[in-house]
Amino acid sequence: MTAPSAPAGAASAAPAAPPPPAKKSPPRPRRRLPGGDALLGTGGVLAFLLIWEIVPRTPLVSADYLPPASEVLATLAERTATAKFWTAVGDTLAAWGLGLAIAVGAAVLLGFAIGTVPVLRAYTASTVEFLRPIPSVALIPLAILIYGTDIASTLMLVIYAAFWQVYVQVLYGVADIDPVADQTARAYGLGRWARIRHLIWPTALPYLITGVRLGAAVALILTITAQLTIGSPGLGQEIAVAQSSGAPDVVYALIVATGILGVAVNTGVRALERRVLRWHPSVRGEAAV
Repeated sequence: MTAPSAPAGAASAAPAAPPPPAKKSPPRPRRRLPGGDALLGTGGVLAFLLIWEIVPRTPLVSADYLPPASEVLATLAERTATAKFWTAVGDTLAAWGLGLAIAVGAAVLLGFAIGTVPVLRAYTASTVEFLRPIPSVALIPLAILIYGTDIASTLMLVIYAAFWQVYVQVLYGVADIDPVADQTARAYGLGRWARIRHLIWPTALPYLITGVRLGAAVALILTITAQLTIGSPGLGQEIAVAQSSGAPDVVYALIVATGILGVAVNTGVRALERRVLRWHPSVRGEAAV
């Protein structure tokens, strides 16, 4: 007995399978215009200066306490034409650079010495967590007691503040060693110094540069703060003198100068980072965008 055959036209009546969905091509990344970030930053600065120029001319704030931006910039231009201003800038940069260099050197030496020895790192962890949160400004009375108003008091605060920024990053970098790479290096008979040079140093270098970038900003802040509070030579001392003399336009002009100095320091450190870490994927990807 044969099975009944399907009625004619049944095959054509069956619904056809839907076609596979077309693959969407991934969206193309937007290309940044050359200098686009700089244009945006410049636009933000100009907008800020425009608001600053308008606000003191309204009843909101008295021009006696907040001079217009045009007056402040004119005062800053006058100051930049004097040798006293550049002497103060030089004193500030000298204290900042020397303090940062000492802090980075000490942090690298101690970070590698302690970070590569697990026992030392475990024994010093509680001490680090106790000392690191202490604000550097809390040490100002101690710095004055020990060094007076000399530049050494400023260096004490700068070194203490910048040291922890770099030291902690170095510890993290040393601890981020790939265990497989470490075991391979040991299997090939590399000694301690060879492992530090060829394995630990390249791994910790990005962390170190990050610590230097953070430490440079903190060191500049503490340099200005110490000069402002203690009275050691520099832009901070000039701000304190202008404030006590009742010259708000000079105060704001010097504050703007410290801001420009901070931007210059950050730009320089970023350029150093791109040069030193040009082999790192993060820097290569940043350059490719």
